[in-house]
Amino acid sequence: MHFRHGNRAEGSPPATPGSRSLAATAAALAARLGAITGGDHGGDHGGERRGERSSERNGGRTGDRGDSAGGHDSGLGDDLGGDDPALLRAVLAAAPVGVAVLDEGLRWQYLNPAFTTATGLRRADLLGRAAEATAFAGAVATLRRVLADGRDREHATGGQDGAGHPVPPGLRVRYRRLRHAGRTTGVIVVVLDDPDPVRERLRELEQARARLALLDAAAERIGTTLDIGTTCTELAAFAVPGLADLAVVDVLPPEAEPARSGGGASQRLHRAAVRSVPSLTAALDDLARPGESIRHREGSAAARSLAGGIAVLAEPGPEDSCPAGTTSLLVLPLAARGRPVGLLTLGRSAATPPFTADEAALLGDLASRAATGIDNARRYSRSQGIALELQRALLSEPSNPHQNLALASRYLPSGTSSVVGGDWYETVRLPFGRTLLAMGDVMGHGVEAAVDMSHYRSALRDIAGMDLPPHRILRQLDTVISADDSARPATCLLALADPGRGRWTLSSAGHLPPALITPDRPTELLRIPTGPPLGTGLGGYEQTAHPLDPGQTLLLYTDGLVERRGEDIDASLDRLAALCLPTTGDLDDLLDAVLHALVPPPSSAAEDDIALLAARARPR
Repeated sequence: MHFRHGNRAEGSPPATPGSRSLAATAAALAARLGAITGGDHGGDHGGERRGERSSERNGGRTGDRGDSAGGHDSGLGDDLGGDDPALLRAVLAAAPVGVAVLDEGLRWQYLNPAFTTATGLRRADLLGRAAEATAFAGAVATLRRVLADGRDREHATGGQDGAGHPVPPGLRVRYRRLRHAGRTTGVIVVVLDDPDPVRERLRELEQARARLALLDAAAERIGTTLDIGTTCTELAAFAVPGLADLAVVDVLPPEAEPARSGGGASQRLHRAAVRSVPSLTAALDDLARPGESIRHREGSAAARSLAGGIAVLAEPGPEDSCPAGTTSLLVLPLAARGRPVGLLTLGRSAATPPFTADEAALLGDLASRAATGIDNARRYSRSQGIALELQRALLSEPSNPHQNLALASRYLPSGTSSVVGGDWYETVRLPFGRTLLAMGDVMGHGVEAAVDMSHYRSALRDIAGMDLPPHRILRQLDTVISADDSARPATCLLALADPGRGRWTLSSAGHLPPALITPDRPTELLRIPTGPPLGTGLGGYEQTAHPLDPGQTLLLYTDGLVERRGEDIDASLDRLAALCLPTTGDLDDLLDAVLHALVPPPSSAAEDDIALLAARARPR
């Protein structure tokens, strides 16, 4: 992964050489830096911290004047062409040695590119800030002693000592008092060498451990469901406040997904989640809210990340969409299986250290892990959408019954996890005013269950055309389905309505009993001999007859209507039998009453999909 960031090295406009040539200035600079970095090292001073050393040269003063402590002062302006400050700044910027300057109040005033490279700090981490508020807070006592007695001192960095980004451990840093025009003006800071290899290796191992710990925690908290919105919300909640002060998750709409990574800066995204620390909450009103669409401005960090498929580390600009108070931005592409799925935008306020390249790499791993979870949820939702459309297409309104029978049906998919099941119903018009009603439930969920459902319905229609009694229809269905090794078992209930003879003939293959709703009587669950589910090849189905009286309504249903997790099925059926349901009026009103009484509000919160079929004989 490549990184772009807003940390630009300090640049200077070209200067016209004055009385001193570039070569002469460079030579003077080299001599001065050599005096600072190549002098003999004395022993530790009494009372000095461990890790600090005095460095004194035994041969006079190196600055324009000495002090009573026998230390050394630096007067860079006098030796390096004070008449040409632009040339001096250009030479310092090109020097391979890390050099920085603090004023007498120990505030950072200058640092060259080599210094930022060696320490891993950005200019914004130091310039204008007091030393105690930066990663050099642990050296403040040493710096004050250098100002007081003029003696050079060294400090070996050992990690994060202050409020800023940690300096790599093992760097030798030397401090020298700076005097100009007869007065102390500050401290020169010079990085003497690269980090200790052993400590650098330990640092790398620590980063690897932190990466594994972060990804392990993310695996537990992100992607706990196969719902896109929930997964994005979990990602934002994981990032704030532990990793960032602001987290925004934008996803590409499925229909707008580019064919390959790099979809362009003007790509429309869907805002899926936003989270921030309390100090930024009020400013979120200016941002797009979850559920809204957004197009990031050309040139913004988000647009660059989306266009190039890269992480972008930057300071917020006018083109970036982020709340006021955000001082550091990290935009990470969310990509899975070689395809972009969205963006993760992280922000930090001034109260938190800015993002670093190391953090960008670590959080990039987190984004990759989260993107896989989002893509899994998207693929699952797409699969469930196909299954749901297929099921709705197959579960058309009941075919035209005879005029002597009124029918109504209803299908509700599960709302808790978008699970599409294999619930189905069918009606077949038979000779002599008879109508065969069927209610079934294929085991399992998804597209496969919906496809098997269509096979059952097709086979039922073919076998029912042979004008067999219900129990023989089930026997034939069981034989046909069990011959297909890939078919899933299913429960099924058949009810043959014969209003002319005033009779119901019923047979069940492992299905729940139908409910008979009669005026002035409690709802009755009919006792029916129950055989094994279809597709087992066991057979053994029986049938029973029940009077079909005027005004009665027979209700067929699937288990999603009554079953509840952790509840005995008998208690679930008793709840249905205890309902007081309307016995007159439109059958759709009856189905509404059943769903209102048994399905927790909202109706979309059903634990399993539900199919209902109601039939009532019409008066002659």
